[in-house]
Amino acid sequence: MAPTILVVGATGNTGRKVVETLPQLIKQSSSLSNHRILCLTRSASSDAAKKLAQIPAVEIVEQNWVEIDDAWLKEHNVERVFVASHNEPQQFAEEGQFYVNCLHAGVKYAVRISTTHPNVRPDFKAYYPRTHWAIEQMLSQPEFKDLAWTSLHPQGFIPMFLGSTVEFIKNFRKTGKQGTLSTMIDADVPYALVDSGEVGIVAGHLLAQEDVASHNNKKYIVNGPEDFSGNKLVKLVEEHIGTKVEEDKVVFKDMSFIEEMAKGPHSKNVILSIKHAGDAREDVTCRAAATSKEILELYAPRRTTAEVLEELLSE
Repeated sequence: MAPTILVVGATGNTGRKVVETLPQLIKQSSSLSNHRILCLTRSASSDAAKKLAQIPAVEIVEQNWVEIDDAWLKEHNVERVFVASHNEPQQFAEEGQFYVNCLHAGVKYAVRISTTHPNVRPDFKAYYPRTHWAIEQMLSQPEFKDLAWTSLHPQGFIPMFLGSTVEFIKNFRKTGKQGTLSTMIDADVPYALVDSGEVGIVAGHLLAQEDVASHNNKKYIVNGPEDFSGNKLVKLVEEHIGTKVEEDKVVFKDMSFIEEMAKGPHSKNVILSIKHAGDAREDVTCRAAATSKEILELYAPRRTTAEVLEELLSE
């Protein structure tokens, strides 16, 4: 069987661009041109999966990645992997187990998606950045020296921050009335939101490197090309609706949706800690200028919030 680059979460917000980016890059590589790209999905019959399956050198398989063991990885001759994990409370157990299996299967390189850089520390109040910190600590240990890895620390994904904005604009165009413009963004604090697809492109470039030694055990900041804020978002909305947004219709730093999430099966105390996810946004590493130089050399994110909003409104 041909050596394999495995993409976990191939139809997700970052995974799709990994898959679209890789084929052309490895085609030009002397050491990777014979590799196949194996994409995991929950449903091979989904529109997204069918679209990816049309790309040369790409194969689609229905497989729950958290159930993959080292025997499966060996059977499929996996040499490199991309992982965009869920961030539920069991993340460390499941993603950590996956890397242990990769190590024992002889996988050579892993590229993973982490979260906002200043949050990834052992004392952060929100639980999931601590999980990312713990996984990176595990991978940094000498026992994992045979598994090279790179962890990407992206800022907030633009589409995730624009859901309410798209709804507000579409509703105004339909009814002429202003609803509530709710956003997780602070009114004045500049924050370099990044397009999730471009984070996938960055990961694709890393996976296609002939020699990954210079990227081993690295944590790279991946920020967007501009510093954005809640007030800039309001001005952007006003351009789309052709009038001023009423002041009492705007809610900045809105994390109220976490209350609904806390009604789920996991510990309420743990889930509610997500409300602190934005606590470190004033850190300088959240600015556009903080993007790691290695990322700028590989592929510098360039899509703006205005461009992504335009695209979302056309869907």
